[in-house]
Amino acid sequence: MPTPVTEVPAADSETAARHFEEMLTFETDCWDMHESLKMQDQDFILVDVRSPDMFEQGHIDGAINIPHGKMIGSRMAKYPAGKTFAVYCAGPHCNGANKAAVRLARLGLPVKMMIGGITGWLDEGFELTRIMATTE
Repeated sequence: MPTPVTEVPAADSETAARHFEEMLTFETDCWDMHESLKMQDQDFILVDVRSPDMFEQGHIDGAINIPHGKMIGSRMAKYPAGKTFAVYCAGPHCNGANKAAVRLARLGLPVKMMIGGITGWLDEGFELTRIMATTE
């Protein structure tokens, strides 16, 4: 008798590999972001899509703040062409990063979402910057 885990059979290996590889084209995680932020030549722009007030209360060092509702073509055009935008919000209970990713993709910009957001960042034991920062 199957358990609730196996009641719906797992996909065949080829289908599973294709699915999970595709997920990586849409997402990054907190650990990979933390490691990438240590590198001098970053090939991405980290964007906190929460409100300016939330950003000031604590954000990932190196992030800029652009609330997802303010992501319009004229604003985003000032960033280097071809740079990938990595967006995050409060955490799994928040869809702000999803909304930002949709906006950026519709503007024709490369985008990934950092899964976990601030909640995931803190769960990994990483620190937030809690100083006043300029909102982009």
